[in-house]
Amino acid sequence: MYEAPIKDLNFVIKNLIDLGKLNKVSDYSEFSDDLVEAVLEEAGKIASEVLDPCNLSGDHEGSKRLDTGEVVTPKGYKEAYESLRDGGWFGLEAKEKFGGQQIPVTLSAAVNEIWHSSNMSLALCHLLTQGLIYALQKSASEDQKSFYIPKLASGHWTGTMNLTEPQSGTDLSTIKTKAIKENGHYKIYGQKIYITYGEHDLSENIIHLVLARTPEAPEGNKGISVFLVPKFIPNDDGSIGKKNDVTCLSIEKKLGVKGSPTAVLQFGEKDGAIGYLVGEENQGLNIMFEMMNHARFSVGVQGLAVSERAYQQSKMYAFDRVQGVPIDGQKGDPIIHHPDVLRLSSTMKSEIEAMRALAIYGAFALDMTKSEESEYWETKSSLMIPIIKGWLTERSLEITSNAIQIHGGMGFIEETGIAQHYRDARILPIYEGTTAIQANDLVFRKTLRDNGKSILELIDEIKTDTEGSASSDRLQELCKKMDSSIDSAKKVVEHIVSTSNNKKRPAVSSVNYLMMLGYIFGGWMMIKTAKKSLELKDKGEIDNEFLDAKIATSSIYVSSILPKIDSLASIILHGDEDVLAMKHQWL
Repeated sequence: MYEAPIKDLNFVIKNLIDLGKLNKVSDYSEFSDDLVEAVLEEAGKIASEVLDPCNLSGDHEGSKRLDTGEVVTPKGYKEAYESLRDGGWFGLEAKEKFGGQQIPVTLSAAVNEIWHSSNMSLALCHLLTQGLIYALQKSASEDQKSFYIPKLASGHWTGTMNLTEPQSGTDLSTIKTKAIKENGHYKIYGQKIYITYGEHDLSENIIHLVLARTPEAPEGNKGISVFLVPKFIPNDDGSIGKKNDVTCLSIEKKLGVKGSPTAVLQFGEKDGAIGYLVGEENQGLNIMFEMMNHARFSVGVQGLAVSERAYQQSKMYAFDRVQGVPIDGQKGDPIIHHPDVLRLSSTMKSEIEAMRALAIYGAFALDMTKSEESEYWETKSSLMIPIIKGWLTERSLEITSNAIQIHGGMGFIEETGIAQHYRDARILPIYEGTTAIQANDLVFRKTLRDNGKSILELIDEIKTDTEGSASSDRLQELCKKMDSSIDSAKKVVEHIVSTSNNKKRPAVSSVNYLMMLGYIFGGWMMIKTAKKSLELKDKGEIDNEFLDAKIATSSIYVSSILPKIDSLASIILHGDEDVLAMKHQWL
């Protein structure tokens, strides 16, 4: 059974970010420790009692399309969805004037971790709806906001994001879906694929956010507009009207997240699907990217979530399974006493704690873009999001794999359920922009655009934050190792900038560059964790065993995970030309 890591989430939110700064943001002036505790406790309860019980069965059963085009979700999903809806969980980030909770992303990200750990397939519906609310609050007209957001925030309607077409994946400039203006709205014609929760039986209505082209639009990305296309056309009073011309052609058969229906949707099979323009014509890509930016951060949180879930399950197995006699152990000791199982479990726990701290800090940075220091936090969050999305999701693959390894042969058997997390994790470095896309964004738009100025300033800030007076010899040693890794990272940034005349060189190193910075950012969080844990231990404010464990995981991160930075730095500094020398015909 999944148990939400509430104590650890509380530690991060209350100790590794500045809640006082968050209170100065007008939207979050009433945010408090008590609110954090209350929300996390309730979220953890629902996760364990409602979402978790239909996770494994949902994976085995999957969502199914009927001959009518309707889609039926797995047994238990409706009841679980209704619990989230009736509890007001869909409106976490929506403004109060639209019926939302108006809580900061800092806390919402913690809740999302809990949801996706307990049942990722079901929680995807919640994630997409949150993303649509976010996009509408930023870009929709006041009438659209007032009409759509309250229904989405209540959970009675859900949202989707429609970008990809059969011929158009990453390159959205080639989309063919058409939008023809008619009688104050538009008629939409085209096909979209990979639409998460594009059709389902959980909510009264589904609101699709669809990229399309108007007839006179310029070619390429500059000619894309975005439209709201409801499954059922709402009446003026918000009640459900007639069915729109949107058809679910099929549901994809997938490696993982099988409970989540991934639809192929046809818009305008008959008379044209009625759609409503958001923003202005030809501004659609900018609006959709606002939603995608939010989604990319959330997918990073998914990487953390599935890692935590797999870790918990493997830990339970390691404390229960008896196999062989451990070195210096006794007959009957469980396998956690075997040194290699201890190594796997310890490094998993350490890296997950770094991932969690980075995710919460990234959420805090997003919240602070609404503050008086918005420019500073905009730059910081824009640097962090591709790293959070890329690093957390890539690391989830090895962590979930290690969880299977701890199970031994039983890990390869579906009955145990551990393989589900490995399969579910595999989509995370792919959707909402592959790791290579995140890495190219980090290199070309975030590093080379200003010749490395912003990223070097952030690295210097990390250096300042992780040095200074150390309260113990142990912490002093951790800080020295971190300092050395930071020096390696700075050399890599300088190398990326110096080789930018040949764009292939930074491009071929981009994923390694992203991963290296991920390890740096993780080390930053763990040094902060160790410092704060020692400080709290001196004050006697939290039980010593919890804090000792925090100090231990920080040490493990620095000794066992941080050295990967030097390896990646060496590859980037010396390996790019070797890869580019490979001729295609030799492959």
